[in-house]
Amino acid sequence: MERTILITGVGKRIGYALAKYYLAQGHQVIGTYRTHYDSIEQLGKLGASLHSCDLTNPVAIDALIEHINEHHDRLDTIIHNASDWLPDNNGLSPSETMMRMMQIHVSAPYQINLALAPLLISAAKTNDDNIGASNIIHLTDFVAEKGSKKHIAYAASKAALHNMSLSFASLLAPHVKVNSIAPAMILFNQDDDDAYKVKALAKAMLPKEAGNDEIISLVDYLLGSHYVTGRSYAVDGGRQLK
Repeated sequence: MERTILITGVGKRIGYALAKYYLAQGHQVIGTYRTHYDSIEQLGKLGASLHSCDLTNPVAIDALIEHINEHHDRLDTIIHNASDWLPDNNGLSPSETMMRMMQIHVSAPYQINLALAPLLISAAKTNDDNIGASNIIHLTDFVAEKGSKKHIAYAASKAALHNMSLSFASLLAPHVKVNSIAPAMILFNQDDDDAYKVKALAKAMLPKEAGNDEIISLVDYLLGSHYVTGRSYAVDGGRQLK
């Protein structure tokens, strides 16, 4: 069945990989981005509907929602991937840091979920497969449970996003399944040196780079499940056992 999938933050890494994958599967992808990387041009050529949207700006989010409601008659899935791994010593004041983290990771998903819930529910009622329900997936983080000495505001906002999954799962059942994925280190950055890689890998019981496919497979499972909602799935290589 062809789905219409909204993915926030498709410019790079997990969001880009998800967008490419679902376009290749024949689904319609709506993507948001903050920075115009070359990847945005590539996704556009593959048929994605792309929108520049600063998720720290509620007015920009309203414009995105209005556009989706005007130009799409159905929406099956929302994947909240957009994120900002902002450390606490970033030059902003503590209040500005927390406000930015909460806006991107909590307020924006909250605003989008509430506004687009009617589209998700409508799509679920017309689905002719054996799954029925539409989906919301929140990408949280391993540190939402563990905390972080250098990214306190970030970790707190991701914990709030996980909690919001529980509330929306209750609110929107049975028509919309709402789940979280909590990854740890999935991909190294190009400028990560060998010393950092060794240190990062040593934190997990499974000392390896997970890769985007690990997240894609889990998203596929959640979209195909007919009996899972209100859950968080850790993708962390067993870090909690260290």
